[in-house]
Amino acid sequence: MADDRTPASLENGRFVVGPDYGVASELTDLGNPKGRQFEFAMPLSQSKLFDGRDSTLNPRKQVRKERKIVVYVPAAYQDGTAAPFLVMHDGPNRLNLVCNALDNMTRSPDPERRLPAFIAIAVQNGGDDSKGSQRGLEYDTISDRLARFIQLEVLPAVENHPEILAAYPNFKLTDDPWGRGVMGCSSGGAAALTMGWFRPEWFRRLITYSGTFVDQQDDDAPEEADFPLGAWEYHSSMKLIENTPKKPLRIFTHVAENDNRANDPESTYHNWVMANERIADALEAKGYDYRFVFSKATRHCDRKVFESTLADTLAWMWDGYEADQDSGSSTPD
Repeated sequence: MADDRTPASLENGRFVVGPDYGVASELTDLGNPKGRQFEFAMPLSQSKLFDGRDSTLNPRKQVRKERKIVVYVPAAYQDGTAAPFLVMHDGPNRLNLVCNALDNMTRSPDPERRLPAFIAIAVQNGGDDSKGSQRGLEYDTISDRLARFIQLEVLPAVENHPEILAAYPNFKLTDDPWGRGVMGCSSGGAAALTMGWFRPEWFRRLITYSGTFVDQQDDDAPEEADFPLGAWEYHSSMKLIENTPKKPLRIFTHVAENDNRANDPESTYHNWVMANERIADALEAKGYDYRFVFSKATRHCDRKVFESTLADTLAWMWDGYEADQDSGSSTPD
């Protein structure tokens, strides 16, 4: 299903990594100048979109009272510029790797390895997992609700946070959708694609590791009427990617050799390997800018895959981004 090539270049396509893994040096502390990190909480009860009281929630599954937001502003960011940014689901998981990448790769002498000074915005999920949970509601629902939550509630909270503004009085995030990325693993990965799929005018650079492109949407969700098999509909059944006009998106996907339920039959709608390989097939057939990585001898959201590949993934994901310092606009490659 993939080419046995290293994904270190900026090429689109399919790649195989492993079974031996190491930590990419760009994801370690190389002594370069550090940025600044900020943390605050958003009470769920104050949200208009995810207040923790949906009727689909299982009362036995815990809902957080507040979600943590962690923001990393790299040293290379210049106050007053409209900053590109990366929203990270299940934050602050993997944030340390992204921070090291920013410290090192924003100053890389190699133009193919140089990252823009994007802001990392790690957003904690609402709690628990799978059907009936707040996390599942946020990440596995096939709609634009999560995109609206990030756009209308999280991003304004970041831009107006007093501590950030005290350090950067002219801080602002770009409105250019090509300067807005989303990253996640598992259901958070499926959520990254869903945000771009339903709202490409807001988010266009998408990173999904071990994506949960299976039938994990709540059975009593109203979205079941339109998408009865949840994220399985992207690649099978309705074949949304194949049957929808191509959207302006740049998409990274990954699956592990021993990912969740890798031996399940298609009738379960829950084979992660099958689902992600079909996602890659659909993206390739439709002519998307895409990259698919298959990692040998690894499991679901395996940390060693991140440690080995995330620097390459970020370099590929941001390739072609050139911000206009006045307007914050850019043109994709």
